[in-house]
Amino acid sequence: MMIFENFPLICSLAAILFTQALKYPIAIFSKDKKTSLSIVTTTGGMPSSHSAAVSSLITALILQYGIGSGYVAIATTFGVIVMFDSMGVRRQSGEQGIVLIDAIKELNRLSHKFPKNETELKAEEDDEKVYPEEMTVKKYLGHKPLEVFVGLLTGIFVTFIVRLFYEQI
Repeated sequence: MMIFENFPLICSLAAILFTQALKYPIAIFSKDKKTSLSIVTTTGGMPSSHSAAVSSLITALILQYGIGSGYVAIATTFGVIVMFDSMGVRRQSGEQGIVLIDAIKELNRLSHKFPKNETELKAEEDDEKVYPEEMTVKKYLGHKPLEVFVGLLTGIFVTFIVRLFYEQI
């Protein structure tokens, strides 16, 4: 198949799969024993699969075309943007998601402290039910700098491992 001849693409996809698979054991050993297996399908967390993918792509292009290649320049620019974005806007959105979840929990706690009168209960029954927890931003959205750095190193590592397989063929 022609797709397997595309060394940079295979390296990037392998880096994504590898880092996503790593997230569960790393979360178990470093954070919380109650970590769900669903972490392997989410964004954020250690290591950054975004960083791994772009660093793997850049490394593969360097190996295939040389460091002075226009492809490397394009991929490096793209990679820097992806890595900064994952630590910036996406990280801040994730932190806002945590604050929103905490605010909703506090509002729910307060609502149990102060019971509603009959008019409020009747109005609530007539309203369409909205569950704010489902509307909040996921807390694992962006990355810490260390997660991005480890993702970068993981992408380079995966590229060299994939290269070993390509040399065998």
